[in-house]
Amino acid sequence: MNSTHSPSPMSDHSAVVTRVSDTQWHAVEDDRVVGHGDASRRPDGRLFVSVDAWHDAVFDRIAETMLTDLPAPLYTVVDEADHDSRSAWERAGFTTARREWGYHVPTDPRVTGLGSVRPPSGVTIVPAGEAEEGPLRALDRVVRDEVEAGAGWRTMPAEVLPRPAGITVADLSKYAVARHFDQYVGLVRVTPLTRRPRIGLIAVRADSHRRGIARALLAHALGSLHRSGTASAWAEVDESNAAATALFEGIGARRAGSTLELVRH
Repeated sequence: MNSTHSPSPMSDHSAVVTRVSDTQWHAVEDDRVVGHGDASRRPDGRLFVSVDAWHDAVFDRIAETMLTDLPAPLYTVVDEADHDSRSAWERAGFTTARREWGYHVPTDPRVTGLGSVRPPSGVTIVPAGEAEEGPLRALDRVVRDEVEAGAGWRTMPAEVLPRPAGITVADLSKYAVARHFDQYVGLVRVTPLTRRPRIGLIAVRADSHRRGIARALLAHALGSLHRSGTASAWAEVDESNAAATALFEGIGARRAGSTLELVRH
């Protein structure tokens, strides 16, 4: 375990930062935990860190210890409106790598204009929970490989839920699929969160782009939510993804904040 000592702004004693596990650090003062840090590795291999501390000096101390203990590059995510958190990470040497817009997405087809949208010829939508596991997992691997070969998986939503190594489709019930004859060509994932469902992913195979499949998947997903009584959903879009931005803003989605992904090399 590693630790560092430095005067604390709260007392005359020293705060001690200790690595208590491979992924956790605690700052202790007067036998009280006054802050902690965490590290987690995303499915794409990148290492993300977070610090929770009431005082800047304790934050800085935890961050310094984590940066010493962990290999670069390191990443973190902050709400762009949270200027204190952003400043704290910038003091630690982090800089902005990308921005992600958050959207409130209406579900009412009278608002979205998606009520008349139908899949293109030869394409059917397989509702959530009805897709075959093998073909769905194969499609997920294909679109992930295509994203990584293009813009890079780092441009996908910053919030990536922890999953077992190698498992990218954790809950098949959240996925609706576009099927072209006997082949899966697109998917949409909707997570039924308590406050507001989250559209976590819309993806179409590269050889099926520009056919209206993504729009049909979104129409299906939002229509299903509307029929269940849900007025709006949430989605995140990387600011560099012009196609996704146009798709959501074209149906009346409203920007409601932004997230910054910061990196320290």
